[in-house]
Amino acid sequence: MATRTRRSQRRTEALSRERIVDTAVELLDTAGEGGLTFRALTQRLATGPGAVYWHVANKEELLAAATEGVVTAALATGPADPARATGPADPARSPRDGIRAVALALSGAIEEHPWLAAQLAAQLARNPWGTVTARIFESIGRQVAALGVPESSWFTAASALLHYILGATGQNAVNAGAPGPEPDRAEFLGAVSAAWRELDPDDYPFTRAVADQMRDHDDREQFLAGIDFVLTGITTLHPPV
Repeated sequence: MATRTRRSQRRTEALSRERIVDTAVELLDTAGEGGLTFRALTQRLATGPGAVYWHVANKEELLAAATEGVVTAALATGPADPARATGPADPARSPRDGIRAVALALSGAIEEHPWLAAQLAAQLARNPWGTVTARIFESIGRQVAALGVPESSWFTAASALLHYILGATGQNAVNAGAPGPEPDRAEFLGAVSAAWRELDPDDYPFTRAVADQMRDHDDREQFLAGIDFVLTGITTLHPPV
């Protein structure tokens, strides 16, 4: 009897909700949302569907749990590259640097998990009361408050930053996930730049003028410059009191 109980405990521990969610993230990373099925999940876990349903009711709940797990880890640890920034939770950093760290943490998470961009958009639109939305909003909002922005403008300022961060990183995820072989970045940008320079100068004077800037731009520097533009606007409209 004792042996049977110990075996049952080992099975329960082996198939925890955490392990199921971790395996779901692996499937999402390799096969995308379409590849995440309960059949594929049970095969990867070497178990039956009933054991999985004991922990997770359906695919929607599983996607939400996977999204929350990745976002929580990203915001806790910060960007994977130490040269980018310290973690978002570092108390010794200025509010501006704190916002940059949150932005880079989310950007890095989406780069590592391309499916995450669509799931974050879905969470923000369909489940704004959920923990994923609240966790991201809290991470940005605390830094906005620390900037000295009046409380009456906290929501607008934090929303502007959130929309920019997720919009820019989401677009990069779409670009990275485009069908076909991955192009050489320099070659691709060079081709686009050349095409822009050939546009009609009367119809596209601005696009022609920035063709070389587009060719030579650095994605990370451009992303952070956008953060600075938004922050400058926020602090100009709402200088610290």
